[in-house]
Amino acid sequence: MIDPYAADVAAVQHMPEIEAMLEDVCRATGMGFAAVARVTADRWIACQILDKIEFGLKPGDELKIKTTICDEIRESGRRVYIDHVSGNEAWRRHHTPAMYGFESYISIPIFLADGSFFGTLCAIDPAPSEVSLADLVPLFEQYAAEIAVRLDQIRIEIRA
Repeated sequence: MIDPYAADVAAVQHMPEIEAMLEDVCRATGMGFAAVARVTADRWIACQILDKIEFGLKPGDELKIKTTICDEIRESGRRVYIDHVSGNEAWRRHHTPAMYGFESYISIPIFLADGSFFGTLCAIDPAPSEVSLADLVPLFEQYAAEIAVRLDQIRIEIRA
């Protein structure tokens, strides 16, 4: 059986600008891992990865959806950013940072033109963020919007 999300992973993989975006995300945040993920109610699939911390994922790999904060972002439609998990009352006991060992986290939803949720642009690092991630939200939102536009273009091209 063909994986219905393989086309989404392939589409992101074939966007040359994604690599530069992920490099910029890591540079701006000081984080060592950035990704574009396809997120559904039951799946978290890595589409494109920049991994300088040896997190161990590659494109096409999956995480159990309920172990991710991206699942919560899919449900709420809202971004999440955490400068220092251990120093944040709301996040220090959350299962995801404990499971994956990160102290800093940012994730922005990617919405397609029809309003549907595609996934997230996210970054993590085992060290607390040295910059205010709140200040970087506009950059992440710009990149998420650019990714959505390209995905919409690719989907239109495929249908044509």
